[in-house]
Amino acid sequence: MAKIITMPRLSDTMTEGVVATWLKKVGDTVKEGDILAEIETDKATMEFESFDSGTLLHIGIQEGESAPVDSLLAIIGKEGEDISGLLAGGSAVASSNSNTSEAPKTEEAQPKVAAEIPAGVKVVTMPRLSDTMTDGTVATWLKKIGDSVKEGDILAEIETDKATMEFESFNSGTLLHIGVQEGQSAPVDSVLAIIGPAGTDISGIAENFTKGGEAPKAEKTESKSEDAKPSTENIEEAPSSSETNGRIFASPLARQIAKEKGINLAQVKGSGENGRIVKSDVENFTASAVVPQKAVQQESAAQPVAAVQPFVPAGETYSEEVKNSQMRKTIARRLSESKFTAPHYYLTIEVAMDEAMKSRAVINTVPDTKVSFNDMVVKACAMALKKHPQVNTQWREDVTVINHHVNIGVAVAVEDGLVVPVLKFTDQMSLTQIGAAVKDLAGRAKNKKLQPAEMEGSTFTVSNLGMFGITEFTSIINQPNSAILSVGAIIEKPVVRNGQIVVGNTMKVTLACDHRTVDGATGAQFLQTLRTYLENPVTMLA
Repeated sequence: MAKIITMPRLSDTMTEGVVATWLKKVGDTVKEGDILAEIETDKATMEFESFDSGTLLHIGIQEGESAPVDSLLAIIGKEGEDISGLLAGGSAVASSNSNTSEAPKTEEAQPKVAAEIPAGVKVVTMPRLSDTMTDGTVATWLKKIGDSVKEGDILAEIETDKATMEFESFNSGTLLHIGVQEGQSAPVDSVLAIIGPAGTDISGIAENFTKGGEAPKAEKTESKSEDAKPSTENIEEAPSSSETNGRIFASPLARQIAKEKGINLAQVKGSGENGRIVKSDVENFTASAVVPQKAVQQESAAQPVAAVQPFVPAGETYSEEVKNSQMRKTIARRLSESKFTAPHYYLTIEVAMDEAMKSRAVINTVPDTKVSFNDMVVKACAMALKKHPQVNTQWREDVTVINHHVNIGVAVAVEDGLVVPVLKFTDQMSLTQIGAAVKDLAGRAKNKKLQPAEMEGSTFTVSNLGMFGITEFTSIINQPNSAILSVGAIIEKPVVRNGQIVVGNTMKVTLACDHRTVDGATGAQFLQTLRTYLENPVTMLA
């Protein structure tokens, strides 16, 4: 059965895209995960991968041409399959039919649905906020039904496979309908909300526009949480409705704020659906000064004893289930794929950091300048990659892509996992520019303000755990890169120099390589060059 591929929405503000390059031609075999084309968005040129397997039967947008989002981009199906019905219809809806001859019926139904939308009403769908996003989770709604919405207002925070991002409205009106509740997941293009004039009758609209004919259903909660009727008179005997069998239901943003303020979520009463704790609950929470009743009873019951009583262990097992975020699911999937598809091997060297420490101290005496050791490592990597382009590669089934541009991804730990913002054309940046860029990207990553385009296109990755005192570790390759550098802490220890034992400062770095593209000798030569730059920092300033 042939499948229509439409122009994807690769950023939240993208309205049209330009096909920069087709990496497949009509007649080529396409596998799920293959890169079909490179598409220019309003923010960057991004690779667009196929979610289907088959033969490329038709290309709807030629190289250099632009087209609106959802325009017919390509058709994939069985070799020799008749696609005349799909070409005549030009609708992605037609691709879901098992018989292409039924496509005209779908075309006739489409105008009828559109005609039922009252004037001024806008159906807002789950946006595709990254090129690999297939579904999203609503972390927090910042508007509720009946609220006035202006163009540019933040409607909700949405968890993608890479980050939790604010989603702003492109329309003005009243929020008439919410199609995906907080904590729920839904596929891209599902009905997220409906906005229009206050009081407008929107019955039936959501059902007509949602895939499968009905809006996403709320996740089934345990019956205990529905039956429980906690008393507000004694919070010790009746837990908050946000807690069920030890599990606390709270939005990711509420969890982050609670963590920053040191608030125990078990003490917070949720005002969201089914007692879910939301942002306002944490912000308005005031810790109770009431002494737990059980503790008072135990204290009053305490009596002097004539002899020491034997110790009897007491307690209860406790565990908590936390729903996996879209980011965590994607990290698990991508790293598992990388570990089990790319043959990893590891090379470790020790670098003398005494000169780097002296140079950094001098550089940082310049006003408004702050360079870290990690910035120096990133700069050294960029320069070493220019000398060893085989490390700056990507493996594909039929070719090895050798990148002559250097885009270094810097791993940043965030609350939900790990993100890798990318420094584009790192080799052309100075140390101070790298320092400023990394500080900006890392800060926005932790505040969930990174855009998808800022996490795309890396050719090499650096991961640093030295600030945690880790002296040596190995990382999993961030595909499609062929290598990742793991950076340990700088330690002071006795070293032998010129036949004498002296105190020195050393740092271990480990290069994980994909053996399909990077041979052992190539990886070793890269590390030798990297060490030369770090042990002689003046060479990086030339």
